[in-house]
Amino acid sequence: MVHKHAFEALDRSMNDIFNAQRSGDSEMIFGDKVIVFVGDFRQILPVIPNAGRQDIVNASLSSSYIWEKCKVLKLTRNMRLTANSETSEIEQTRDFAKWILDLGEGKVVGDNDGEAVIEIPHDLLITDCIDPISALIEFVYPSILENINNSTYFQERAILAPKNEVVQEINECLLSLFPGEENEYLSSDTLCESKKLHDDFDKTLYLLMF
Repeated sequence: MVHKHAFEALDRSMNDIFNAQRSGDSEMIFGDKVIVFVGDFRQILPVIPNAGRQDIVNASLSSSYIWEKCKVLKLTRNMRLTANSETSEIEQTRDFAKWILDLGEGKVVGDNDGEAVIEIPHDLLITDCIDPISALIEFVYPSILENINNSTYFQERAILAPKNEVVQEINECLLSLFPGEENEYLSSDTLCESKKLHDDFDKTLYLLMF
């Protein structure tokens, strides 16, 4: 998600710091230090406001002069498949993992120019068009009231949403299911100074930033 200019600026800075005597050596990057990048080009690319596809791809690390000096290592073992003990769950997770991988590689609908209509498997769809949020909650959190005091139940489940307003809508729908009154806890943007200040350093411990 990081713009390539950030990596190139780091490269120049590290060369200045660690490699001042050999700044003219074009083969040296990052001051001859090993840098590990972790990411997935199938996911979110750098966000460029009002930019087209070409501008976004050009902002990626793979379009930088640094990329030709990178050694690509790929993860080949799906750890989620080893977490399930039931054979049926393993097979189901393996099929889903393969579909996600094919989707990222653009192989679901065959050859295309980057834009294609993808058919979502029926078991992944929310078929309730009247109240899809409630249907999603019922699917992810079945018998939620019976497990209201079970912390493990909530740790094993989560709903991801692309926008904050969708998150707010899901949260409001979930809160309406719980019994009792709703409590809202507000944060404070001010601090109460202690009556006993040892020195001026104490005042900078919690410096307010605006």
